[in-house]
Amino acid sequence: MNTKNLLSALFVLGIILSSCGGGKKSAAVSSRNVKKTTKTNVEASPKKKIKSIVNYAKTFEGTRYKYGGTTKKGMDCSGLVYTSFKQGEVILPRTSRAMSTQGDKISLKNVTIGDLLFFKTNKNKDRINHVGLVIATGKRIKFIHASTSKGVTISSLEETYWNKCFAQARRIL
Repeated sequence: MNTKNLLSALFVLGIILSSCGGGKKSAAVSSRNVKKTTKTNVEASPKKKIKSIVNYAKTFEGTRYKYGGTTKKGMDCSGLVYTSFKQGEVILPRTSRAMSTQGDKISLKNVTIGDLLFFKTNKNKDRINHVGLVIATGKRIKFIHASTSKGVTISSLEETYWNKCFAQARRIL
């Protein structure tokens, strides 16, 4: 092959590779895009995402309470909710008060698994300072949360303390 033909062939090859996204770098980008598309299709169902968030939150049951905590070493109430939703690729504010402005406010009779319950536990301050994630509904609404005395635990809204402190319920997904 002469030099002129070789240069022409390289020129054509260069155009083909650049226009089709060829080469290793482009292949990696294409692969990433396929994964994102596949992941989106798998997570299209909000019910699956909610189930995943709730199941992840349950893995922290028994973790000790730690103000500002977001790990198995220690967890606070908003840290549990924040971390669980983050694992489900839903980013919420970090504090229970800020979380209480997200999503849609709902009545207790409409609460479903994955909804958030907000509480005002400080008698001296009329503001939200606690959050729990609903894990069961029906006769009893149960929620997982991080209690200062018990750590990450499951409680019922029927319990007098939680019932008296209840402020609102919100749906994020």
